Amino acid sequence: MYAAVDLGSNSFRLHIGKHDGEAIRVVKSLREPIRLGAGLDQAGNLTAPAMQAALDCLASFRAVLEGFSLDAVRVVGTAALRLANNADQFLPRAEQAVGHPIEIISGEEEGRLIYMGVANALALRAERRLVIDIGGGSTEVILGRGLDIMRVESFSVGTVRQSLTFFPGGRIEAAAFEAAILSARSQFEDAAPPFHRQFWRSAYGSSGTIRSLAEVVTRNGIGDGRLTLASLQLLKQRFIALGDVARIDLPGLKPDRAATVIGGLAILIAVMTEMAVDVLLPVEAGLRMGVMWDLYARAMHRDRRDESVRLMTVQFHADPARGARVAVEAQALYNQLKPGGDGYVKLLGWSARLHEIGMLVSHTGYHKHAAYIIENADLPGFTTREQKAMARLVVAQKGNLRKLGEALDELDFAKAVLALRLAILLMHARIEGDFGELRVRMKKTIELEIRRAWVTHHPTLSYWIEKEREWWDEVDIDFIVRISA
Repeated sequence: MYAAVDLGSNSFRLHIGKHDGEAIRVVKSLREPIRLGAGLDQAGNLTAPAMQAALDCLASFRAVLEGFSLDAVRVVGTAALRLANNADQFLPRAEQAVGHPIEIISGEEEGRLIYMGVANALALRAERRLVIDIGGGSTEVILGRGLDIMRVESFSVGTVRQSLTFFPGGRIEAAAFEAAILSARSQFEDAAPPFHRQFWRSAYGSSGTIRSLAEVVTRNGIGDGRLTLASLQLLKQRFIALGDVARIDLPGLKPDRAATVIGGLAILIAVMTEMAVDVLLPVEAGLRMGVMWDLYARAMHRDRRDESVRLMTVQFHADPARGARVAVEAQALYNQLKPGGDGYVKLLGWSARLHEIGMLVSHTGYHKHAAYIIENADLPGFTTREQKAMARLVVAQKGNLRKLGEALDELDFAKAVLALRLAILLMHARIEGDFGELRVRMKKTIELEIRRAWVTHHPTLSYWIEKEREWWDEVDIDFIVRISA
């Protein structure tokens, strides 16, 4: 069984599902309208009340999660947490409350997971499709075929901010509605051409906002459940006639959704107009289903991150054989150092495979170029935190260690850095032998035991080991080298 927790800008949601044949069946679902996106103050910080509401919700989610025997749990944060300046202060408390790490995912990764959920739910392997998801803080548009993504874009326009900006106090006026639509259209117009009608056969809407709008359209005799620009315009006029969110009492629309669905309607009209969507079909799948499918794929050893790393090595012309060798040896050395957990094992392997990608930019300082690329690139499957951790490892692969600052205080990270540096050093020295014969330990002091034959046959090895000793000495870590027979 798998669990997905979505810390959205509008609502926090929990899905628990069980893989059953060709589908994942949801056995438990919860939703709390936390409105985290509305809890950002003028300085871009989460307010104390917003954080407390979030923590209370996460504590209740934890109680539910602990009632199930779960194979894996993934908690993801989206637009509001991407924007919050004080997210770093909030996350440790939030992780303690929910009992699991929280990953703040990029908009592109959010789009990838949304599409994964939709594609697996539809199970139409060859269909060319467009998927639109309107969230509280962002809107994702994805073009794909079957299970494959062809293009994904994330736009910083969502229901929370659109509603607060154009419908203050819940007032719904015609001029404000037109302004909300035009504002949203300006976000989509430049990126729209690659998503136009000729590139797909069917269009789907995956978010709760879109499903709510479809329900309202159907139950109020405005349409048949499909969303068209004509039916959305009629619904817009119905809302304008009511004049205030407090007066909205339409079948199919939950009271707690009314305040943000207005902004969502403006965004949906805008994106369908700009991308020439005639008919949008609501689908009961999205981010949380995608997260659970991703967890299932990892359990089946089909990790999307492996493919992302492979494609990046191709894109930046890195030597895959050299990268693979460093990865294997770095992971072996890391395990020999007996870390407290396996948190860096995979990150170390991926970092090793990518450690030379910066050479395409320049051989001088290539480790810095590689770190920048890794941290800022769109790497499907990776979270922002994982990319930052890999960037730190890659920038630490050579040269002085002072640049890492207090990061070396985390012993497992320091061990990962040492393992990567030694693996690269031995590869560059062209050591042909069993790296398993090398002995290394690290606590307060590093102890390295290396064969005399390696030193004899590879004259530069002594030089690089001495440099390594000096670099660790600069950060007050003794590096002792012993030569064995």
